[in-house]
This record gives sequence, structure tokens and C-alpha cells, in this order.
Amino acid sequence: MSRLDFTPEEFADRKRRVRQAMQADGLDWLVLVHPVSIHWLTGSDAKSYQAFQCLLVSAATPDLTIITRESERNEFSDDAWVDTLITWGGGYPQDPLEVFKAAAQASNLRAGRVALEVPAYYLHPHHYAQLKEWLGGALVQDGTSLVHDLKMVKSPAELDCIRRAGAIADQAMARFAGSLHEGQSELEAAGEVYHALLTAGSGLPASTLNLVAGERSGFSHGAPTTRRFRKGDFGNIEYGATCKRYTATLGRQFCLGEPTARMRDLYDIVRAASDACMREMKAGVPAVVPHEAACRVIAQAGLDRFRIHTTGYGLAPGFPPSWGEPVNMFGGNPYALRAGMVVSVEPPVFIGQEKLGARIIDNVVVTDDGVEILSSFSRDLIVV
Repeated sequence: MSRLDFTPEEFADRKRRVRQAMQADGLDWLVLVHPVSIHWLTGSDAKSYQAFQCLLVSAATPDLTIITRESERNEFSDDAWVDTLITWGGGYPQDPLEVFKAAAQASNLRAGRVALEVPAYYLHPHHYAQLKEWLGGALVQDGTSLVHDLKMVKSPAELDCIRRAGAIADQAMARFAGSLHEGQSELEAAGEVYHALLTAGSGLPASTLNLVAGERSGFSHGAPTTRRFRKGDFGNIEYGATCKRYTATLGRQFCLGEPTARMRDLYDIVRAASDACMREMKAGVPAVVPHEAACRVIAQAGLDRFRIHTTGYGLAPGFPPSWGEPVNMFGGNPYALRAGMVVSVEPPVFIGQEKLGARIIDNVVVTDDGVEILSSFSRDLIVV
């Protein structure tokens, strides 16, 4: 993604909404660290999330200041909507926190009320400890969810990207189903999927493909291996496709040869749970309600203790290792569904002692009166 992927007006509206939310919370400054937040406000696609970086957002002015590695200077300069670019490192070692402190001192951050984003993967604990100590009493709020909450409802332009990603995911699943055969390795099958994704225009997905079969089909997130498919294998595949980092995921069950009664039973239970979940989804419904509907189906089948994963979650532009958003169809989640949210539906059952599992993954756009399923690929069990 770059600043050219959406109109200047859309980026300006995003900044306006963030500043409005800051003002409502009585904040003067927001320090953003999550690459998705930086991407959403600036268009940056840079790989600088591997090291310390942050975006300084002021409630008083729409100007944005990025602090990042010198090696990303050209990308931010050419491809991102930033007003001030401050870099550290380059050909010589440099402490990025000292660069942050100098920039923050120049902007008088410590004289205001500051919120800091503290994402799970992108801020080193040592850096967080130093930021917290240096900001002191100016740090008044955890800003981790401020931008994420604003971007969960997608604009028409964002939905166009997600629908495009969904169409690419469908093409890749058709390629997988058409190439599946005995003697093929899991890695070879994964190669078919990745080739289909990239040649159809997908970017690299933020999370790796999961593919398991046979005695590994009880693994809920297993990576493909050199194991070769055999007659009678029951398996699962799931992956993401992207358009400008906006992600659509897709997952299907497959079987080489006629499935056993138990395999068919697990598949039918998971599909019924998915259907029950989607029937409850519409704008205004608490996210836990569809989750509880799926749980009831699985529990009535006596398999509740094998439901080892969330029923579904919001989908964002993705940077490794994740593409998820805070809305989660899981017990205790405080969010309600809103029209324009994009959510995965994937209630699972994985039974380790039986070496069997099943999960169907579909993405939906929440509407005022239901959902729009993004994938047109059949939800039936793939039987080869």
C-alpha cells in the first residue's frame, strides 16, 4: 500500500476522526506504534515495524511526524503522507529512544496529555519501559485501541480491497482443490496456493498458510510439511489473500477418498455451528451472541471441550504476524457488531486423541440486517 492507494480525502478523513477521538478523550498527543495504525493514517507499507518506530499525532494540528529507521527514509518520503520525517541509525548504531526523546522534547509532549499505543508484537518491553519512565505523568491513557476501534468499520474503498482479496482467495482454493492428489506433499500443495495467490495479484499475507492432513489433522494451526497425501486423509487448509494489505481469509476441509462417518459428522457439526453463528450476525448485536450460538451447536454434539479457538474475529490490513482486529466473537468481548465490519467466521473442533479436526473459514461483511459472505467458493467438503 502507498498514499496513492486511497484518495487524499480519505486519508484526511481518517486523521480528522483520530483527532476528534483524541479531543473527546482529552488527549493532546497520541504515540502510535502498531504498523497497521501507521499504515491506516499514512499509507506506509514499510518494513520498519521490525525495529523501533512511532507516529506522533497531535490533537491540535493534522501534521504527522514519523520516527523510523534511516533505511526506510525513501519509502516514507515517496509513499507515505507524513509531514515530518525523523530517522535514526543508518550506517552507524544509534539509540532510537534518544531520537524519540529529542523529537518529543521539541514538540513539548511532556507538557500535554499523552496516550501510547502498546501493541502485542511491535514494541520491545525495554523500549516500552523507557517510554513510560520518560513520559512520566504526561502518559495518561493506553492508546492501543483508539485507532483500531475507528478503522473496524470499513469505508467503501476499503471494502473494495477486501472483496478483491476475497476473489483472489477463491481462485487459490479452486487451484488447491483441482491440484490435490495422492502422493502430493503438503508443501507442494501449499506451493500451488501461493502461486495462485501471487499470480492473481495478492500481496504476501501477514500470516503463513496452515495445512494439515492425515494423522496431523488434529493440529489446529499446523504448517505444511514434506508429508505426502494418502488415500483416506482428512485435512484442513486455511490462508489469507491481500489487496493493499487488506486481508480476506478462507479455510476448507478436504478428504482424499470417501470420508468416514466420523469425518462427515465433524464436518457437519462445524458447518452447522458456522451457519448458526452467521444467522445471529447483524449490526447492533453484541459480538458474544453469534459466538454463543455456535457454541451451543458444538456443545449439543458433546464436543464443547474440543472447541479450542475463537468463533471469529475482525479482519484488518495485515502486517506479520497477524491480521486480526480487537472485535472478537468470544466470551467476554465488549464489542458490538456494526455495519461495515469484516469478520471471520470459523468455529472449530479439533480432537487430539482422535487425530481429527474440522474448521470452515468464511469472511463476512456485517450489514444492518445480516451478513454478506465474501467467498463464492463452495462450503462443501472437498472430496478427491
